[in-house]
Amino acid sequence: MSVKDTFFYKKQYINIRGELVDISKPCIMGIINIAPDSFYSGSRFSDEQLILIKTEQMLSEGVKFIDIGACSSRPGANFVDENEEKERLRPALRIIRKNFPDCYLSVDTFRASIAEWAVGEFNVGIINDISGGTLDEAMFSTIARLKIPYVLMHMRGNPQDMQSLAYYTNVTKEVMYEISIKLIHLQEIGINDIIIDPGFGFAKNIDQNFELLNNLHLFKIFELPIMAGVSRKSMSYKLLNITPGDALNSTTVLHTIALLNGANILRVHDVKEANEVIKIVNKLVESSKECY
Repeated sequence: MSVKDTFFYKKQYINIRGELVDISKPCIMGIINIAPDSFYSGSRFSDEQLILIKTEQMLSEGVKFIDIGACSSRPGANFVDENEEKERLRPALRIIRKNFPDCYLSVDTFRASIAEWAVGEFNVGIINDISGGTLDEAMFSTIARLKIPYVLMHMRGNPQDMQSLAYYTNVTKEVMYEISIKLIHLQEIGINDIIIDPGFGFAKNIDQNFELLNNLHLFKIFELPIMAGVSRKSMSYKLLNITPGDALNSTTVLHTIALLNGANILRVHDVKEANEVIKIVNKLVESSKECY
């Protein structure tokens, strides 16, 4: 058996506007937040020139997808209205698409109308929905019509109340079950390009986050790509009594664990460092191929 056939390197693709994108080996989704109240200040960008510089930097450091978000989903955050979200996104999407027409863009939104607009106006290739379709009942049918990859994230409630809903008898089993119910519906309406995100930090406390991370390999049962979004989140800094700005080292540790447990995509603030983790883990996996 070759290394490409193992747990780590099973062949997987997502279809982005007719192009088969290989994600068999781990890759990176870089974060650009247009929301002024996102939890990590280092990811916030409002000036078009800074957005352009950051995009160029991420691409040079090895990012595969760039995820643009304009509505903060940190715990306790209040949603901006649809028009505000669109007006925040517009200049960022316009300048990135103009200067980097071939890059793979994702939009982080729970609104079906924003998804349709972003795909139609700016050729966005992925929709990353923190709510997994629960905050807009039109999202699933919209994705089916648009025929683009969809990040199905697990969350209960909304950012205002989600932490009060972090009650589980077995967090891994219950998150997997709740995801599986949505997967059945998505696949019934013809959506096949689905990326699973367990939703670290969304209706989960620190202990639950670590349990999910430790059990991430179990999500391979769905035979779909897995995205891990742990970058600079509370599980990376609260345990150490530090701030998100000081959590690069701890984030790197979490990324390593996620990759060893089968993550296909790391959603990150720091592309260079995440890419270094991927290279090291890839080398580790390749060095074990003689065992097969």
